[in-house]
Amino acid sequence: MLNLPNALSILRIVLIPAFLTAMVYRRYDLALYIFLAAAVSDKLDGLIARARRQQTELGAFLDPLADKFMLMSSFVAFWAFGLIPPWLAILVLSRDIIITTGWLTLRLLGHIRRAEPSMVGKLAVASQFALLVAVLLNINYGLLEALEAPLQWAVAALTGASGLQYINRGLKASHEEGRDNRRGP
Repeated sequence: MLNLPNALSILRIVLIPAFLTAMVYRRYDLALYIFLAAAVSDKLDGLIARARRQQTELGAFLDPLADKFMLMSSFVAFWAFGLIPPWLAILVLSRDIIITTGWLTLRLLGHIRRAEPSMVGKLAVASQFALLVAVLLNINYGLLEALEAPLQWAVAALTGASGLQYINRGLKASHEEGRDNRRGP
């Protein structure tokens, strides 16, 4: 069902090529505006879905997918243009690949149906968005340069901690399912 929250998630996915194009042509001002529009639409789709009780299976799939695509493509672009250290981009990308692969594996094996985000995971994503906005604000307006290094370390700590937390959750879910299967019907 295509409702307003789902349309906003789709809009975020559609904004990714526009954002990357702005980055390639070094139109960092435009990249900032597109990125902020994506971040605002991320908040709006959740608020609208809850307020209007329009939460759907499609939305539960599209919303985190749009976030992952936007963040992963942004970290690759920022890395490629030397705007963030390579180790940080590798950490963020590796965490998302490991978590997504693990979730898909557990889902295919029937061990989990839906992955609930943790508070640490939400903080990691928020810190990633904050870092990227800070970098763009610094490039465009010379603002928040002093926050970039502390934000990089916060992103690293929260991303690493949430990755370990999700791996632990996945292992527990797999172990519990295996234990339930050994007990029999």
